[in-house]
Amino acid sequence: MERWTGVVNVSLSPTGPLFRVAASLLLISHAKTLNVPSLNAVFFNGDRVEGTGDPVVERLSEPTSIARSLVAKFGAGANAWVVTAPTFAGPFAVYRDFVPSVNSRGDPMGYDPDGFPASTTLAKILSRSVEEVKSMIWNDQTEPVDTSMQAPVCPSSTAPPKTVVLGFSKGGSVVNQIISELAHLKLESAENLNIGELSSELLHESQYQICPLSVDSLLYSISEFHYVDVGLNCRGAYITNRDVIRKAVKNVLVNKDSARFVLHGTPRQWCNQNRPWICEEKDLLLRLLKEEACKYEGKLQVCERFYFQESPPSLKMHFEIIECMEIG
Repeated sequence: MERWTGVVNVSLSPTGPLFRVAASLLLISHAKTLNVPSLNAVFFNGDRVEGTGDPVVERLSEPTSIARSLVAKFGAGANAWVVTAPTFAGPFAVYRDFVPSVNSRGDPMGYDPDGFPASTTLAKILSRSVEEVKSMIWNDQTEPVDTSMQAPVCPSSTAPPKTVVLGFSKGGSVVNQIISELAHLKLESAENLNIGELSSELLHESQYQICPLSVDSLLYSISEFHYVDVGLNCRGAYITNRDVIRKAVKNVLVNKDSARFVLHGTPRQWCNQNRPWICEEKDLLLRLLKEEACKYEGKLQVCERFYFQESPPSLKMHFEIIECMEIG
């Protein structure tokens, strides 16, 4: 199965910032169109690092390299999306469109779900990116087709694509915002729906769309969250509100056999003596998730994975985890 791999720049409004999105997408080349994936892996990048001279850091600072790595991990049937912050304050990523509370350096002051800013922004970005890629393919303006993933792919005809959300470094703040919004969904209305009708509605959308287009369909499609060596210069690197976790877990398991939360880390973040709150928050989130998992008889999987634990903290390991992290 062929793939389109490249970068698009999309705007959500005539005066809004440009979002740089790297993608690796299933392609039906003879039909000059995109194929429906089994899942969409969406990765939110962190602060900007340049001129390190380290080939590993430089390579894994390149969004298309991250997209290819994600496809290798999630399988030939997956689409990968790497979203970079639309604005930077020097090296600091500022995800204000996703997390409105961020300060001038991009550090969040809290996670307010009202208006569903992160899920609304993400649904629009994915939709406009798909249309941009389709236009490029149709007009033969694509980068060379990547044929490195040749395994046959048969997108499921019985379920819409799942969504997996990954936040790397400061990109974890977007994951926190999405979890807060997932917890804010009015589950009462979902419980009153016939689950078969909900599945049918999402399936109808997936038959014509590469990715979810609305807030509800996006949030209900999420099956996994991955925190990838996240950290901030303030508190808030991990969600630690018990009520938010409880509601988010309940909503993420609606109409699903299972869901996963995976916390990936290195000594650079989890052993940082100058920012001890990172490890404290990680431990608290892990405990809250495990408490919730006990209520769901194996449907909620919670994993903690510590990489390079025998090595001194370094910038290299912070980026190398992207390639080394175990997804399964």
